[in-house]
Amino acid sequence: MPAPAEAGRAPGPPDGGWGWVVVFGAFVSIGFAYAFPKGLAIFFKEIQDFFGTSYSEIAWVSSIMLATTYGAGPISSILVNRYGSRPVVMFGGLLCGVGMISAAFCTSILQLYICVGFITGFGLALNLQPSVIIIGKYFLKRRPIANGLAMAGSPVMLCTLAPLNQFLFDNFGWRGSFLILGAILLNCCVAGALFRPIGAGTALVKTQVSKEEKDALKEKVIEDGPMEKKLEEEEGKDCFEKVNQYLDFSLFKHRGFLIYLIGNVLMFLGFFAPIVFLAPYAKHTGIDEYSAAFLLSILAIVDMVARPATGMVANSRWVRPRIQYFFSFAIAFNGACHLLCPLASSYTGLIVYSSFFGLAFGMVCAMLFETLMDLVGAARFTSAVGLVTIAECCTILLGPPIGGILIDTFGDYKYMFIKCGAVMVLAGTFLFIMNYYNYRMLAKEEKKRKIKEEDPKSVRTENEGKINWNKDSTQDGPELEPLREKGEGVKKEMNGTNEV
Repeated sequence: MPAPAEAGRAPGPPDGGWGWVVVFGAFVSIGFAYAFPKGLAIFFKEIQDFFGTSYSEIAWVSSIMLATTYGAGPISSILVNRYGSRPVVMFGGLLCGVGMISAAFCTSILQLYICVGFITGFGLALNLQPSVIIIGKYFLKRRPIANGLAMAGSPVMLCTLAPLNQFLFDNFGWRGSFLILGAILLNCCVAGALFRPIGAGTALVKTQVSKEEKDALKEKVIEDGPMEKKLEEEEGKDCFEKVNQYLDFSLFKHRGFLIYLIGNVLMFLGFFAPIVFLAPYAKHTGIDEYSAAFLLSILAIVDMVARPATGMVANSRWVRPRIQYFFSFAIAFNGACHLLCPLASSYTGLIVYSSFFGLAFGMVCAMLFETLMDLVGAARFTSAVGLVTIAECCTILLGPPIGGILIDTFGDYKYMFIKCGAVMVLAGTFLFIMNYYNYRMLAKEEKKRKIKEEDPKSVRTENEGKINWNKDSTQDGPELEPLREKGEGVKKEMNGTNEV
């Protein structure tokens, strides 16, 4: 039997064991969630000719899919809090398969927006967030490495999907390819089945003490009388309070979270458009289809090596305490690659660009969620992911279509790359400056806290205040006891956080 003090305590992250199997499942589901919208770019030129649409219209397919994947983040987070990661990912895999199979029978670009953009995008959302969340439950010390390995699923899948999609198109056309891709996406259900819920020990303890708790509850009901008043108060909660049980809106008072949110919203305005238009740009310059698809494979191969390598570097004792600076540098480096892309006029130049782009892209993706967890902690990470993704979906939705409009207007791809590069350099610079400010403020707050603890006068004054509060509470009667406990809890919470 566990000790009474440890009976209700949830087990800590195992940092290994079955966690590596979970990392493999996250590798598959995250890989499909990130790589699938990029891999579809192989079909865009042919779908554009088939339906007679413009560059901006066909770009909406990937934009809607990516925006739905990110915009449905809060829904995914709520479902994970309610049902756990395993059933949510399995249901998401089923939605992905249904969406792509339905897209094979579409007769207009609008129907593609619905089937590929919304249905498949929502299925990918149910794969992405739960996979990232469950890694944080299985790992703590090795979390950057686990995140890097899981996020490496995206380049591996992209490296596989780029030539596979070209092969499927050559043999089955885009409709037949969508049918086969729908069947492949059903493997997300298998990946989700590997997400075994953590905390079985806690469930066992709850079962053992359930009888004692029931007896205690019966005695309490007899002593305190009916609990109708409490039930009425529970029913009287408004919609916002009920939603706040699953999404922690107090994060919008968290300084580090707000800095991360603003920087990432700006970054995503130029994050995905270069990948969406890389293969069409190569075809536009006269490069054959397979060579254009091979550029995505080169990007994915470098990305595949960069993500776990970045995870190991980020986990080092030199980088992890200041991982936010490393993340800012990666974003600015990504933007610099796009600014230099118009100089690559030959196929060799595009290979060099794809290699550096893959390195920069992998660095950003490997730290994308690790930096967020570093700021808010594992306990609030589920809510933070949902709130961040819903904010990011607007710029994700607009990024590729704006790039398509620039291409349609000027008839040249270079303005799209310059726009994306400038935006990302600006986002990286903003994050670097604001994170420096945040670290300075945290250091000052910590210094003030230590001075206050070391000052005997302030400690004595605080103790006297507590004694007076206890006296007042005792004189006023037991009905104010819950209020006193709530006040102390709020005070402890404010002393332990870095909120604005």
